[in-house]
Amino acid sequence: MGSTVFVGFQRILVAFDASPHAEHALDVALSMAADMKAKLFVLSVIRPPEPAESAEFNAVLEDMRERYQRSFAPIRERARQKEIELETEIVVGHPAEQIIHRADTIQASLIVMGKRSHTILHRWMLGSNSERVLKYAHCPVMIVH
Repeated sequence: MGSTVFVGFQRILVAFDASPHAEHALDVALSMAADMKAKLFVLSVIRPPEPAESAEFNAVLEDMRERYQRSFAPIRERARQKEIELETEIVVGHPAEQIIHRADTIQASLIVMGKRSHTILHRWMLGSNSERVLKYAHCPVMIVH
């Protein structure tokens, strides 16, 4: 039997929504990226309101972009201190679809996400983003509790 050598994750994608769960997932990903000399990609997804009326949509979009940009500043500094190559991105759409798409685009070797607690009814009706990413991602997914 041949042996498999684990060389580590070289491109780590973190789904970041500025929640406490996402902050914890980011901490884990920063530590892993530093240990493995991996490039870190931080992705924030803005989900448009339903229905997307133009005035409301534009206000929500601008507010969320500003919120995420403010959140990225300390992340950039932490990455710089640990000598981690970092890219940040804000996109609009369904979170699970956007996370999976970005992971494919950058050829991520790992996706790191925080677990969001939703009601059982919400999970049953919609499924969680983490469950969808786990099901459809091309690479390993780490859900941080």
